[in-house]
Amino acid sequence: MRFDTTGKVSLDDIYNQPDPRTYFQVLRPLGYCIPQLAKPYFVKYIQEYRESRKVAEPKVLDIGCSYGINAALVKYDATMDELYERYGGGRDEDREALLARDRELSRSRQPAQPIRFTGLDASTRALSYAREAGFLDDTVHADLEHHDPTPAQRARLAGTDLVISTGCIGYVTERTLTRVIAAQDGHRPWMAHFVLRMFPFEPVEQALSRLGYRTTRVDEAFRQRRFASLREQSLVLDGMSAAGVDARGFEAEGWLHAQLYLSRPNNPNRDRN
Repeated sequence: MRFDTTGKVSLDDIYNQPDPRTYFQVLRPLGYCIPQLAKPYFVKYIQEYRESRKVAEPKVLDIGCSYGINAALVKYDATMDELYERYGGGRDEDREALLARDRELSRSRQPAQPIRFTGLDASTRALSYAREAGFLDDTVHADLEHHDPTPAQRARLAGTDLVISTGCIGYVTERTLTRVIAAQDGHRPWMAHFVLRMFPFEPVEQALSRLGYRTTRVDEAFRQRRFASLREQSLVLDGMSAAGVDARGFEAEGWLHAQLYLSRPNNPNRDRN
């Protein structure tokens, strides 16, 4: 079992498969559930944006979208239990047969109100599957941590109304978020990020504040997944202790936990040109 520099077990391989089956088969025993817990908050936030900004079809950018899980849950009202069964139920299918079933899901469950999902990720395979399945309307394959978006990428990012994520902050930093905002040409999207408690959000919050955002944190903590091993838990707890984060009642009990941070422009009347 390999661990990354944060102490977490390295699961890089599950994000770069031809289809989501390995992803769900690896994460199911760990009780991975943060997209399901995030779903009602995203749905409410998107609806609030729709009504307050009078936008008929909000464009949502999911950073670290992998196989389009958040889009499947929010746009097509799928559940994590349903997806675990769909991709880990033991069916002997090739990729095309699996894609055909997923296209039928996205065709048969049109959202009550129009919404567009764009996915940003470093995995071309995951993005390709999510787009072909119909979960994502558009994709951006880019590393905005180290590079400005190309003109083509900038065009795909433009017009974003809301930016969401469920676990990538910490690996993705304020560099990516500020580049996403810069691609909007003055329009400032709302943001909702579920951030593991082991990662500080202050640098992101400070960078957003300089761009005219205010950030609030939801008091509740949300389970992400169980630790993959006692070794992973020990490494993460050591890192949290060194950073002055109290893990009692949370990570010390065997689960990674996340906090939800909501960021909006200070002057809502100027967040859309």
